[in-house]
Amino acid sequence: MIYTAESVEQLAEQFAQLPGIGRKTAHRLALYVVKMDREEVVSLAKALINVKDKVRYCSICSNITEHDPCLICSDARRDRHSICVVEEPTDVLALEKTNEFKGLYHVLGGALSPLDGIGPNDLRVSELLRRLEGAPMEEVILALNPTVEGEATTLYLSKLLKPLGVKVTRIARGLPVGTNLEFADEATLSRALEGRIAV
Repeated sequence: MIYTAESVEQLAEQFAQLPGIGRKTAHRLALYVVKMDREEVVSLAKALINVKDKVRYCSICSNITEHDPCLICSDARRDRHSICVVEEPTDVLALEKTNEFKGLYHVLGGALSPLDGIGPNDLRVSELLRRLEGAPMEEVILALNPTVEGEATTLYLSKLLKPLGVKVTRIARGLPVGTNLEFADEATLSRALEGRIAV
């Protein structure tokens, strides 16, 4: 039996529901909130409520936004001839941090996973197809996670998109900088060899 305040336990249970937060971390966070000034706790609570009240999905790309369409879709400086397909809004953030891609995005909302009951109708595939019909797109970049589900989704989308006459590419896979070959797994080495470039 844990001897702590009931309200602390309830807060720890809420934190433990967040992805990547285990029971120990949840308790640490709850106890940290106890030490915080009341004003800080109120600010945290307001920020949580603001996220739920203000954030929605962009009606064009399905990225998270407070303005519809989102800032990327409404930016006239973006390349309107290329679209990068990702699984989640966090992937858009990661790609935007690189400052390499200047086109548009499409967020699927996950990846195909038959074991979990997630099929094409559970993702924003039909919305992607509608976007491609309505705009002259030169390239669709598939930037899905290198997981079994991501690979299956990449294969499915590439077969679906190729008949549309649009160039379909995928992001390169390979060895991260600082990795020794001896420690890389076979799949990563295989991808690195497939994606080799001239020097």
